[in-house]
Amino acid sequence: MNLTIRTSLVRFGRKTMEFSKIMKMHTKAFDLFQAWYNFIKPHDSLKLRLDSGNRKWLQRTPAMAEGITDHITDHIWSLKELLMFRVPVQ
Repeated sequence: MNLTIRTSLVRFGRKTMEFSKIMKMHTKAFDLFQAWYNFIKPHDSLKLRLDSGNRKWLQRTPAMAEGITDHITDHIWSLKELLMFRVPVQ
C-alpha cells in the first residue's frame, strides 16, 4: 500500500516540490485519495466473472466488494459523484 500511495499521490514522494507544507492540506489530500481509491478506482483482483451477455467480467471497487455502497449506488462512482456526495449528519 505504501508504494501505491507514493506513486498515486505526489505529495508523499520523497524530495519533491509538491510536498505538503500545512498538515491540514496534507490530511485533506490523503482523505481524497482514500475516497478515490475505494469508490472510483476498479481493482483487477476484485473483478467477478459473469456468465451472461457479452461482458465476461464485472469490475468492482473495494467499497463494492465490501458491501459499503448500498444496492442503489452499487456502481463505480465518477469523480463528480464523489465530490457531490453529501455525508449525512449524525
